[in-house]
Amino acid sequence: MIEVKFQGRGGQGAVTASEILGKSFFLEGKYPQAFSLFGGERRGAPVFGFLRVDEQPILLKCQIQHPDHVVVFDLSLMDEKEILREIKPGGSILINTKYGIDQFPALRAYKVGLINASGIARDSGLGDNFNTAMLGAYIRLAGLVSLETLISAVRKMVPSKSEWNIQAVERAYETIEIYQPEESV
Repeated sequence: MIEVKFQGRGGQGAVTASEILGKSFFLEGKYPQAFSLFGGERRGAPVFGFLRVDEQPILLKCQIQHPDHVVVFDLSLMDEKEILREIKPGGSILINTKYGIDQFPALRAYKVGLINASGIARDSGLGDNFNTAMLGAYIRLAGLVSLETLISAVRKMVPSKSEWNIQAVERAYETIEIYQPEESV
């Protein structure tokens, strides 16, 4: 079973991203389970989206405590110590940032993907809606879903601006910076 935690702020699309990714896994014949957790239901409040995926139906009905992958939409919510406590060994972390890997030295024991999803979304005509750019970067980092399947899911779930969103998916997929864990000496 693969477990993914999305953390962002209300209005950034972290919860919708978990649902679109779940649809992508479903289209590839997997069994997804997407759910969310949030406090004050307002734009800008912290939100968490969760996704479980397996080859068989999922009977588990609890919050994800130790994800395989963490997707960080907003740096202001990122706590490196918390991520290190939660993430499973061998996991990966995707961060929406314009900074380089040197800003995240504590995470070098994990596979880390860095993408300026906010910038890609603005350049693609999406304004502040960068969840599809995050998904394009995620599927390249994780390698669990094909680009074609994600594009199909975006077309189905975001029909109003699908071409702009697909452009953001493809650009993020192509431009993500991926850092492999440093080997122990």
